[in-house]
Parts: sequence; structure tokens; C-alpha cells
Amino acid sequence: MLTIQGPGLKLCDGVARRTAMQIGALGMGGLSLPQLLRAESATGKRSSHKSVIMVFLAGGPPHQDMVDLKPLAPVEYRGEFSPIHSNVDGIEVCEHMPLLAQRMDQLAVIRSLVGSEGQHSAFQCLHGHPQLNQPVGGWPCFSSAVSRLQGAVNSEVPAAVALQPRIGGAFWSEPGQGGFAGMRHAPFAANAPGSNDMVLTSMTKDTLQNRRALLGQMDSLRRKLESNDVIDGMDTFYQQAFEILTSGRLINALNVEAEDPVIRERYGRGSKEPAGYGDAGWLRNEDFLIARRLVEAGARVVTLSFGRWDWHGQPHGTNFDNARDHIPALDRALSALLDDLKDRGLDRDTSVVVWGEFGRTPKINKQGGRDHWPQVGCALLAGGGMRTGQIIGETNALAEYPTKRPVHFQEIFATLYNRLGIDVDHTTINDLTGRPQYLVDHTKYQPLPELI
Repeated sequence: MLTIQGPGLKLCDGVARRTAMQIGALGMGGLSLPQLLRAESATGKRSSHKSVIMVFLAGGPPHQDMVDLKPLAPVEYRGEFSPIHSNVDGIEVCEHMPLLAQRMDQLAVIRSLVGSEGQHSAFQCLHGHPQLNQPVGGWPCFSSAVSRLQGAVNSEVPAAVALQPRIGGAFWSEPGQGGFAGMRHAPFAANAPGSNDMVLTSMTKDTLQNRRALLGQMDSLRRKLESNDVIDGMDTFYQQAFEILTSGRLINALNVEAEDPVIRERYGRGSKEPAGYGDAGWLRNEDFLIARRLVEAGARVVTLSFGRWDWHGQPHGTNFDNARDHIPALDRALSALLDDLKDRGLDRDTSVVVWGEFGRTPKINKQGGRDHWPQVGCALLAGGGMRTGQIIGETNALAEYPTKRPVHFQEIFATLYNRLGIDVDHTTINDLTGRPQYLVDHTKYQPLPELI
């Protein structure tokens, strides 16, 4: 955590700041940004760049308790929740999603998501590829590929930002890797391993700028060592850290509570109670708001992890006990994000995707939980100029497998790339052997024609 303390710190508005400016962890794995990059233009200008906000529901959300309810199924399958009508004829969702139900015209619901590896991991949702048999250097995550291909919108905010909290299990808090796109394009992440606190007392903006000269020592180090991606990546992280620190765009934006109180309350306060298991962070509704602020400030891709959805049952609470906390919180935060993007004219340029690594077992187990079910899952998509207000795909009467229009993970990634203006049929990034690698297996998976 890099903390600047002491009197005399003046930002470009000329106001002295005696309070500490905490900008997060700065280490080889990334720069901690949840407390840092809550950046919004001080001029009020609206960004017109294309962007993506990706919400990862760590653990696997129960598709049959959210967007694919089966009220006519036997009780051991249908569960405790009832469907409600939405503002789109023929589309029903869980009773604990009343706000999203009234915004269904802004959403596309995928009920037939397939292709899961069946592993507890953020990797597939972040990278779009299986973890096994990766090319040399490893697959870059989606946001790193976008950063490599399109670069940063400005020098003050990285193209790729990850807001994943520290939660039990690195497989869930993983922010995504730069892979063969290069370390310099890895997301700036809150949970960077090996990051240590740095407290610089009596630091003013002038002395901070002097410290920037220390970056020149990286050149000396590079001459002594073989130049490699790690050194280049470290240099980039530090350069961007100083750009961010000295940016006037951070005035009154480091604290999400500086947001308009009315808008702040729309998102909700979430909960600091873990989902019965004690190994997950709380429901950080504010991360949805931070994601909007980051996109508006210039980020191209923002990823966040929301809650802990792996509910196998007692003694950690049933699937339905935990869902009664998580689903309403998601309903509120995601609805607020959709409204906020629309109100600010960002909805057509900003695509939103919400999903997890797999679905849950159709049959409720003896502990009142649902177990892992990679055969089918669900996803929600919004914004980006996509055709919303529709359901894509169907499952059988017990929500066990697709019976109509299975949608692969890579089809959704192809769609997201398309919304950013990236052609998956022709765009490649070279791996570390120099071999060009396509972003998705474009011979099999294309952008969803139903959406574009």
C-alpha cells in the first residue's frame, strides 16, 4: 500500500490535503486499485471509448434459482423460489430479482451456457480458454488482450483494471494474467501477491515527482540484466503509478463516498457477512459503482468478483439461505449500474457480462445445497449496443442440459471482442515463440448473431 502523508500536499485545484492518499499495493503482480482508480473526469466530460465490465460470480451461481426457474419440476429440483414476470412478455426471473425484472428489456439472458471446464476457477471467465495445454507464455486474460491490442485511453488510468477482493482461494480472487500479451498489459489488481506496504511520510507532490527520477535506475538494471518482459512490466507499473498519483482527475474521486449520495445509495451498501463459509469477502456493491467510474475515466475493461456462490449446504447454510442474501444484493447493484450507464449515455459503448464458472446441480442435495454442474450455466449481458430484452437458449424440464441453442463461453468472448471493434477472424497476438494466436477458436465460435 503506497501511502502519502503529511501537510502540504496540494493537488491541481490548489487545495492542501492533510489526509493520507492511499493508492493501493504496488508490486510485480499489479497496482491495488479499488481504493485508487475511482477516477472520474473532473471536467464532467463523457468518455466515448468502447469498454466492458465483467462481473464474476465466484463459485458458480444457481441458474435454476435465478434466471431459469422450473416451477413445475418436482420439489427436490425446483427449490424454494418462485418466478415473477418481467417487463418483457414471456420472460420470468427469480422473485428476489424484482429490480432486474423491471429492466429485462436492457438484458439478454443466456440460459444455455456450455463449455465449462468444471473447475473452481476464475480463469475460464477471465481468459476465455481452458487452463490445460496453453501456448507458450500462457493465454492472456481478456482485459490483457484488449490492452495489448488497443492500448490505454489515457496515461492516468490503465486499460485493464481488476477489482477482485481477497477471498479464500486464489482461484477465485485471480485478477487474470498478462500471458503472452506481456506483463505490462496484466490488469492492475487489488490482490497482487507479494505486495508490501510503503508509507512515505512528509511527501509533497514536488518530492513525489523527484522520486519519479528513481525510475531511471530501471534503465541501469536493464543494462545489467537481460532485458525481459518482467523488467519492462515493472517499469510500466511504476510509470503508471506516478501518472495516477499526480493526475488531477483523482481530485475528490479516490473515495467512492465522494459520489453523488443519491447515486451512491442506489447501488446499496452490500454486506460484510461472508456467505456462510467464512472464506470469502463481503458483497462489495460499491465495486459496481467503481467500475462505472473507471470506465468513465478511461478504463477499457474492468473485472470484479461479487460474492461467494458455492453453496453445498449445511453446516454453512443452504443454497437458499445464502441466495436470499446474494441474489437481492446483485439485483440492486446490477440494476443501479444499468441505470447509471444509461443516464450517463454510456450504455451503448459499455458492454456488461455477469456469469460464473458453471451452474449448480438440478437436484438439491441432502444438506439443502446444490453442487457443481458444468453441463450448463447462465449469463447476463447488457449494453454495448447489443439486442437485449430476450432469452437465448433453453434447458430441459429439470434444468439439466440445453435443449435449444447451447452457447459456448467463447461465443460470448467473441461477442465482447466484437463490441470493442475487434475482429476475431483476423486479429492475433503472437505467443512467446512468435506464433500468432487467435483470440478465440474462430473456426468454431463467432459473435452471437442474436445479439449483434
